[in-house]
Amino acid sequence: MTGGLLEVLVVAASGLPNVDFLNKIDPYVVVKYKGQERKTKVARGQGGNPEWHQKLTFRAEYPGSGSDYHINLKIMDHDTFSSDDYIGETKIHVEDLLALGVENGSYEMNPTKFRVTGSNEKYCGEIKVGAKFTKASDYDDDEELGGWKNSYGDDSDE
Repeated sequence: MTGGLLEVLVVAASGLPNVDFLNKIDPYVVVKYKGQERKTKVARGQGGNPEWHQKLTFRAEYPGSGSDYHINLKIMDHDTFSSDDYIGETKIHVEDLLALGVENGSYEMNPTKFRVTGSNEKYCGEIKVGAKFTKASDYDDDEELGGWKNSYGDDSDE
């Protein structure tokens, strides 16, 4: 089993439905991988075609426990005075990416568009996402820590 760093680059989305009745939607993405969860910043006022250009970092192992090698991306609309609204989601299979990263030391999937489906399982836009896996011996601890802090979208100096 080889451990490493899985970086997910959430670039942009397009064609998302407006689930907000009064204003443009303020979308963000919840990214999950094997029990780990990260969120992008909220794309305030960007409506159905938001851009994030944000890298989220996860620990990954290959082969690891279980066989679910998927990154789950759920797009939500941030609301200030009520609970956030679900827009849609997609799932990206990354087993081959991890296997090639273990074999080569690092492997990258260039940003690609994936279909987003809503709660009714119907198409409701696209999201552009890239990913990279780097074996543990090929990255340093400072880079990993920076990725963890940045993955929460925290701009404050604590």
